[in-house]
Amino acid sequence: MNTENFTDKAGAYAKGRPGYPKAAIETIVGLAPSGAVFADIGAGTGKFTVKLAEHGYPVFAVEPNADMRGQLAITLAPFPNAKIMDGTAEATTLPEHSVDILTVAHALHWFNPDAFRAECRRVVRPGGLVIAIYNHLPGGEMIDLYKQTVDAFFTKPTTWEFPNPTVYTRDNWLAYIASQDDNPLPTDPGYDAHIAAINAAFDRDSVDGLLHCDRMTKVYSERIE
Repeated sequence: MNTENFTDKAGAYAKGRPGYPKAAIETIVGLAPSGAVFADIGAGTGKFTVKLAEHGYPVFAVEPNADMRGQLAITLAPFPNAKIMDGTAEATTLPEHSVDILTVAHALHWFNPDAFRAECRRVVRPGGLVIAIYNHLPGGEMIDLYKQTVDAFFTKPTTWEFPNPTVYTRDNWLAYIASQDDNPLPTDPGYDAHIAAINAAFDRDSVDGLLHCDRMTKVYSERIE
């Protein structure tokens, strides 16, 4: 099941996955009405959720994976305005019409679009927003999947795009690779050969021990009617 894909990867996810640029965060919170309540679905380790919490908004962080929720609790520990929920995108456990803005950061492709759309209509107040955020790596093999996902879920979203350059040390790059759901764990066969290949690629592509990735962050927003 999708909910178990990131078991034993939460530490690597927190360390290696890129965050989101300030301009993207400011654009999103700029859409919030006074006193807005947010829900971040598929919150993971809280990479995006924490940015909402830092702005002082009440935010529900919904995450189905127990390993990820453990790291999420560490990330959100300083913020009493954030509440962690054990739920899925299709069954969040949130009360009906309880949030103004529902966000999904780099997770929409894991969801059943029809069931999630129905859940959005249930939990978001009429006239509220559903917002998806993706970090795109130019030339990355996942870009087509992200586009297909967005096209399947939204009708006519408002979109924004923001530069999100990321610089990795070897350690952080290894953590980024380890955080991906389809990469082997240390106990899996072939792990040593996999790590050797990743290190060789880092040596080839890095400059002075640093690997530069020119990511773009895309934001998609649509109103619930």
